[in-house]
Amino acid sequence: MDFNFTPEQREFAAEVERFLDDHDDPEVFDLTRENMAQIVDTPKRRAFMREVGERGWLGMTWPKQYGGSEGEGVYEYLLNEALAARGGPQIGKGVGIIGKTLIAHGNDFLKQTFLPMILRNDVEFAVGYSEPNAGSDAASMRLKAERTERDGKSGWLLNGQKTWTTSAHFAEWYWLGTRTDPNDKHRGITLMLVPLDQPGVTIRPIWTMGDERTNEVFIEDVFVPDEYVVGEVGRGFQYISQALDLERFTMFTFSPIQQRLDLLCEYVRTEERDGEPLRNDPVIRSRIARLVTEAEVGRVLGLRVVAASMKAEKAPGTPPPTVESSQYKLFATEYSRRLADASMDIGGPGTQLRVKTEDAPMKGRAESTYRYTVIDTIGGGASEIQKNIIARRGLGLPKNF
Repeated sequence: MDFNFTPEQREFAAEVERFLDDHDDPEVFDLTRENMAQIVDTPKRRAFMREVGERGWLGMTWPKQYGGSEGEGVYEYLLNEALAARGGPQIGKGVGIIGKTLIAHGNDFLKQTFLPMILRNDVEFAVGYSEPNAGSDAASMRLKAERTERDGKSGWLLNGQKTWTTSAHFAEWYWLGTRTDPNDKHRGITLMLVPLDQPGVTIRPIWTMGDERTNEVFIEDVFVPDEYVVGEVGRGFQYISQALDLERFTMFTFSPIQQRLDLLCEYVRTEERDGEPLRNDPVIRSRIARLVTEAEVGRVLGLRVVAASMKAEKAPGTPPPTVESSQYKLFATEYSRRLADASMDIGGPGTQLRVKTEDAPMKGRAESTYRYTVIDTIGGGASEIQKNIIARRGLGLPKNF
């Protein structure tokens, strides 16, 4: 595998950087929100992403018949990493999870309705998989969908609860996993698109230790017409599993981690303790060396996902990079946590001061990173889930080993 970018790819990355320089705005970009920057909604952020869409950078890998340019996945990777490096909104679930699933499995109505809006960034989605008793095990979801008719239309009546639904408080549409067959755990789940502003949908906030809002959502007697069912009834778990490969990669970008490592290295390079430069401390030098080495491992694991995705796109029938995505997600988020621990340890007691405290070590960045990185190891499938996927699908170990 060649880990070097081509001249064309490097030129695209430079073009993106120039665009970001021209649109630099603290209301759009905020590094201190860590990876949660992608789920913050403001009018300025939406307007910025519309400009990204106008340049043809949203849906670059989509087929031309749906408004894409059939570009290689590496360009999407370069764009997303550049946006993440600035603490800005990213291409995220609309282009990736929802858009690509609709292209592969959606009916004509859903494609014609949603794909143009995604490319223009005219719509925000919330993803509803997790429930109080169905977290990383998405196949255990129980939100009930029952066959019914209303006003002469055939469809489904929904009742149940979701939790940890980030974006529900500002999204317009709910990408919702429902239980259509209570007797078949994996073949009884169906995906639907549901408007969030209708009667019967109640959204309540849950505040995380990272100072970000997620939500619990209650659904009571909500009717969904058949045309809003995504793909085949009962095949939702398959579609969700495929989309989770994308989520595990695109939602946990590497550039913010690299930026935090650079910040720590600069602190060690310039700071003194008891009159001695920190950079001369052999224990700190050893720890920094290990962190830098592991950062390169994480970066290359991410590139492996890109390469495997491009291979799957070019060769129909090639399995998606499930194992590679899990390896990257597991390593990157656990490494990010270790990096946060190191920043707190090396920076000393002052790192407990809140983020953006000017006279704190690294301006308090270590404190916010320490809180955020715990969340990263859970979202998109907890580390234990990633280990199970790697063990079973990558190493061929039995389910109960």
